[in-house]
Amino acid sequence: MQTLFDKILEADAGLRPQVPVSSLEFSAKLSHALGCQVWNKTDHLQPTGSFKVRGSANKIRVLGDLARARGVVTASTGNHGLGVARASKLAGVAATVYIGHGAMPAKVQAIRDLGAEIVEVDGSPLAAELEARRQSELTGKPYVAPYNDYDTIAGQGTIGAELARQHKDLDAVFVCVGGGGLVAGIGVAMKQLSPKTRIIGVSPENSRCMLESLKAGRIIAFEEFPTLSDASLGEVEPGSVTFPLCQQVIDHTIVVDEREIAGAMRMVAQSDGWMVEGTAGVALAGLMQQRESFRGQNVAIVLCGRNVTVDTFMGAMALAGPTELETAAP
Repeated sequence: MQTLFDKILEADAGLRPQVPVSSLEFSAKLSHALGCQVWNKTDHLQPTGSFKVRGSANKIRVLGDLARARGVVTASTGNHGLGVARASKLAGVAATVYIGHGAMPAKVQAIRDLGAEIVEVDGSPLAAELEARRQSELTGKPYVAPYNDYDTIAGQGTIGAELARQHKDLDAVFVCVGGGGLVAGIGVAMKQLSPKTRIIGVSPENSRCMLESLKAGRIIAFEEFPTLSDASLGEVEPGSVTFPLCQQVIDHTIVVDEREIAGAMRMVAQSDGWMVEGTAGVALAGLMQQRESFRGQNVAIVLCGRNVTVDTFMGAMALAGPTELETAAP
């Protein structure tokens, strides 16, 4: 029987060149400021501006011809929908994306621009997921899960396979945790290919359902609030396969608040000239919060997305205030 790790290795070969390998870039300024060797995994530079292009492309890649002919359905707060829309367009597959409350209008329009049909659900992101799954069962169209699917997780796990090749001595990888597909995939790959590397799961204080579920030992409902990390917003689907995987692969968890996320977004802009979204800021904010525990170590930050509006980004810059890169003496 094919294991999830086998699926990741297969995806790592099969997704090219549709999904390019993202670079791992050393950040001299972040390294100096934080006292460790910081390496940025640049998935914000993927074609749709997010790592989500990986899992969605992999799921559509493994569908049979009959399944593709029916078209696919999915649910998304934005980035996954963009990935599904792009992969579907390239494969000549019709796609329908269910959207709940909290999706950025700019992302929704970008999904439409790629040719996917949008169905708005009057409810939470989880409600949109459940409705999309219901429609999948009613119509027979395959459901492309944003995280709760082994093929999707395998696509995201290709980041871990790339990291293991790109740096042979990583002490830790910091990953934003939403539904758990990204950290689960990376974790499964790294535990096989670089077992010494610690997997650090970071969640925004306003949306930490998976981390609270890990504490409880079961998937629980946990109240969500608006966050700069809108792409990770939403409760974990009941019975999600990501939950036991997260239990196995996450070595340490961190919760960061909105000001910390904003500060990390500003630090990336100041250090490396990139305007990243809140989900990417979450990962760096985790390292910034606990930098002393990683002093002198090689750490990778998964910059998982760049799809942020100018207004949202400028609001984050104001919330953050000047960073230590700006205030430090020359």
